[in-house]
Amino acid sequence: MKISVLGEGTHRQSCQDCAARDFAICAALDNTELRELAQLSRHVRFESGATVFAQTNMATSFFSVHEGTLRLYKLLPDSRRQIVGFALPGDFLGLSGLPQHEFSAEAIGRVALCQFSKESFATFAENRPGLLRRIIELAGRELARAQEHMVLLGRRSAEEKIASFLIGWRDRLSGIGRGGEILPLPMKRLDIADHLGLTIETVSRTFSKLERDGVIQIFAGGVVLDVARAEALSGGAS
Repeated sequence: MKISVLGEGTHRQSCQDCAARDFAICAALDNTELRELAQLSRHVRFESGATVFAQTNMATSFFSVHEGTLRLYKLLPDSRRQIVGFALPGDFLGLSGLPQHEFSAEAIGRVALCQFSKESFATFAENRPGLLRRIIELAGRELARAQEHMVLLGRRSAEEKIASFLIGWRDRLSGIGRGGEILPLPMKRLDIADHLGLTIETVSRTFSKLERDGVIQIFAGGVVLDVARAEALSGGAS
């Protein structure tokens, strides 16, 4: 369920003070360009569990994540769910260029996004090489994450997969200034299982084993990570 669509004046004010601005597409824009872009956008909020867009629906908008976390998933022909990733503030969704969405995006907790019509955004970006370079940079990061995920789904044990996931998640949060002693895990263990190609029972057993081995300490809503041990286990250290 969408809970609000903010008006233009509210959106323009939020653009100036947006906490995600420095690592979103907006990082390539000056204040004048930012005000122009705000005229083309809507600031939308969704409740936890709401679908922002659905697989195979027509892709008429781009979305820039402002607050919160989303799960990105594909439904396979046999109705199984494969989570292809998690979107964080600053991520730009809808770059595939295909007429239909390749995956669905669903809110984990409440989320806020900036929504842009693809047609109007393309016109705005056309003569702004700095913005186009920024979009290419974000697309490159998305491709790199997809390639890392393919490797993660390969011949690795459950412990290696989960340790790699936790290290990668920590690095992504640190990159947007969300680092801290406790690594928050807003997604459910079933989400992690569907992301890593494991069963939820395997994920639960592996979390317990990692805690016994001193790799993590489990708290409500997150873990404390022994980074050196997790990197060694994931293959990130020699």
